[in-house]
Amino acid sequence: MYELIVIGGGPAGLAAACKAWEEGLRHILVLERDQELGGILNQCIHNGFGLQRFKEELTGPEYAGRFIGMLQKTGVEVRLDTMALQIVPGQDGAPHQVHAVNGKNGYQVLETRAVVLAMGCRERTRGAISIPGERPAGIFTAGAAQRYLNIEGYMVGRRVIILGSGDIGLIMARRMTLEGAKVLACVELLPYSSGLTRNIVQCLNDYDIPLYLSHTITDIRGHNRVEQVTVSEVGPDRRPIPGTEMVFDCDTVLLSVGLLPENELTRGAGIDIDPRTSGAKVYENMETAVPGIFACGNVLHVHDLVDYVSAESERAGAAAAAYVKTGREEAALRTIALQNGEGITYTVPQQIRLEARPRPAEVFFRVNRVTGAAALVAEDAAGREVARFRRGHLAPGEMEHIVLPAAALQDAASPLTIRMEEVSQ
Repeated sequence: MYELIVIGGGPAGLAAACKAWEEGLRHILVLERDQELGGILNQCIHNGFGLQRFKEELTGPEYAGRFIGMLQKTGVEVRLDTMALQIVPGQDGAPHQVHAVNGKNGYQVLETRAVVLAMGCRERTRGAISIPGERPAGIFTAGAAQRYLNIEGYMVGRRVIILGSGDIGLIMARRMTLEGAKVLACVELLPYSSGLTRNIVQCLNDYDIPLYLSHTITDIRGHNRVEQVTVSEVGPDRRPIPGTEMVFDCDTVLLSVGLLPENELTRGAGIDIDPRTSGAKVYENMETAVPGIFACGNVLHVHDLVDYVSAESERAGAAAAAYVKTGREEAALRTIALQNGEGITYTVPQQIRLEARPRPAEVFFRVNRVTGAAALVAEDAAGREVARFRRGHLAPGEMEHIVLPAAALQDAASPLTIRMEEVSQ
């Protein structure tokens, strides 16, 4: 029987496994369905990773390589090309069961004291957003195009329209341009970009690629291959405005229209899902409502920086180690629920357990609109202000992070609401 099974060998799973080993666990297994560790980082050959974690700029494979090297110095067991099929939570202190399959070992039922969910996320497809028009070749998700180009070595198109301004789409605009394609436009339904500001500057502005905000694709033409795309402006109700159509002659459409946490295993285990994040509901230590099962990384909520993924996953790995060794370090005195208020989309964690030894609580969230100077306010059920944090600029594409003081939490009445308050400079 294992002490810990980590499902997913991407940046989240690697960080969690390394931290759990550092904390004293010695029977750890990492299950990865791909043929190598590293997850999505293997196809992210651009730089910009590791500025917070390693204080230097790395490419995705270099960042993954750092953690793979750390893992190789431990005794953690890794099974590649292995698909986790089901998690059966243990009852009344019994071990959890992880059902998995691969070509070498066949169907396996593995027992473990704790599980860390680190399965990452997947892209939304054309079917999820119902774009009208024909169904020709030449329509890819941005991540699929990235894999074709960076790993498989295939050029996916020459004249490109990108729908959505997520970070992968913005990065692919630059990548396609560097490979000789002509990116005609990046089209975004919302009145603001959903990507990082640095990617808008470095991937669009630096290459004179236009960004059409409050626009969307309203028609795709082409029988065998994409030939034309119609782009229309949308109103406040996000419906196309007649008479605003623009027609682009192109052969490729890349979709960068959002990411969804990969939570089929989570749902199958009976773990509650937060509809705001599409990830599991967790406590302050990344533990789900099922004791001994933890979640971290993009399977919990979609991150913008892999450095945040690593930090969060190390917290999950340390908590899993503490659970295996002691059950729980201390009994919770009471629990405070967190909820999103004005201007906030979601909060992670969803609940904070207060214990005899007071600890600060880290909270991650996103805002739902672009603002200038603003305050992030934590307010309890009695209307008392628990904490206030000033920000010079806020945008939905950039995840926010605050630390609630331990002393302030002790007297707070549940639930605690995180809200945004615009202020004058």
